[in-house]
Amino acid sequence: MLDSRWFRTAGVAAAITLATATASYAAPAPATTAAESTAAVVTLRYDDSRAAGWEAAIAAGVASWNANVGNVKLVEAAPGARAEIQIVATSGWPQATLGPVRPGGQARVELGSQAVAQGHDKTRIAAHELGHSLGLPDTKPGPCSQLMSGSSAGTSCTNAVPNAAERSRVESAYARGVASLAPADGRVLVDAP
Repeated sequence: MLDSRWFRTAGVAAAITLATATASYAAPAPATTAAESTAAVVTLRYDDSRAAGWEAAIAAGVASWNANVGNVKLVEAAPGARAEIQIVATSGWPQATLGPVRPGGQARVELGSQAVAQGHDKTRIAAHELGHSLGLPDTKPGPCSQLMSGSSAGTSCTNAVPNAAERSRVESAYARGVASLAPADGRVLVDAP
């Protein structure tokens, strides 16, 4: 005949095993707090004080990126503050440093009036060049639906919104709140036809 202590010990062991197994499989994932979500966003400042005539296009291009990617935000730098992205107006073709630029890093965007003179949309130009700073190369030739197809989409194209693949690539470059471990490319991409 079995001792009653055995039943008690076996019952307690079974209860502990069941509780442990249930907890390991049924425990919900920890919720992300607002502070953790905010901490995961990389903020990059831009200075457009030398881009007279492009203010509205830059604001629209920045708004497009900020509305379409969640882990990197572009904000205008306070006057005199250091900015990672320097935006200037030039008389040539648009061009930019290929990123992804990191906080504390440096990238340059040149918004060239030569492209505007040929009929290209200013907002698309600004959003496209900012895309280079965020790590996206040109995808020429390409359709209007690809922001990074640039001038190859033609002068009738006014799309200033990154497509799903472009958004995903930027999100990946700035994953987990830090810029990609791979160094920024640093090449200057000139967007002439």
